[in-house]
Amino acid sequence: MGVYTVAFILFTLDLAKRSAQRAEPVAARAQQAAVNSSSMTSVLERPVAPLQSGGATRYERAGLALSILGFVLHAAAVLTRGFAAERVPWTNMFEFGLTATVVMMGTFVAVQLWKDLRYLGAYITGFVVLSLGIVTVNFYVDVVPTPPALQSAWLVIHVLVAALATAFFAIGAGLSIMQLMQARREARESAGLRFLDTLPGASVLESLAYRVTVVGFVFWTFTLIAGAIWAERAWGRYWGWDTKEVWTFIIWTLFAGYIHARATRGWRGNRSAWLAIVGFGAVLFNYSIVNLYFNGLHSYSGL
Repeated sequence: MGVYTVAFILFTLDLAKRSAQRAEPVAARAQQAAVNSSSMTSVLERPVAPLQSGGATRYERAGLALSILGFVLHAAAVLTRGFAAERVPWTNMFEFGLTATVVMMGTFVAVQLWKDLRYLGAYITGFVVLSLGIVTVNFYVDVVPTPPALQSAWLVIHVLVAALATAFFAIGAGLSIMQLMQARREARESAGLRFLDTLPGASVLESLAYRVTVVGFVFWTFTLIAGAIWAERAWGRYWGWDTKEVWTFIIWTLFAGYIHARATRGWRGNRSAWLAIVGFGAVLFNYSIVNLYFNGLHSYSGL
């Protein structure tokens, strides 16, 4: 958590530096415009080109390096928990929180090989630090035997794929948040967020969010199917309207609606972004509120 916190600070400083780099030319242009106005002349000015992703600041490079270091330490913590328990380390809220956040950070690092998304660094590292703090302080438990219902190979498959889906949904939600902010800037409603000038446009961010969310949706679909197969093995039925099962299906429906509406109904722009964010919010609700306050066959996940 300490390493991730330093990475979060560096990513935040990177956003501040990007803002400063854009603020200086804007101020210079305003001063020049005032001079031109006083001399009753009109000058056609060329817009200042935004900083591209290839022009990463030292804060951004250091933040990514520390994120990788934090991921290595984080993965070591997950492995040692598994060795201590002599099983996969995700049978309760603490262990799933520990594992899901390492999968999220690993996915964020791996995605950099596809697209440069380092501008999401503050969002991802901040989310991981908060999540680790919450599960460590509030839900830590010592190593305990695996409940009978979890003594299955499906535990490895079902939960690991769910963690992967959550990671992609988190990145998609982060891109959607950036998309909303960028759309407002392009509409000249929030000109003060200068760092947005250095990021891709709203349409590009929307396309990236869609592609990442589709990957998460595929993983979540597999999670739903694997859960039904596991339920049949453990309880003798594929579907029983358990609270956890219902919310898993609700999440699937939200993201299916997001993909269908965007592809066939022309839901582009802010509406699609909000739907992706609501979907990720439902994932967090499923993990937290459903686990803690709803009784059912999955109540062991709140231990």
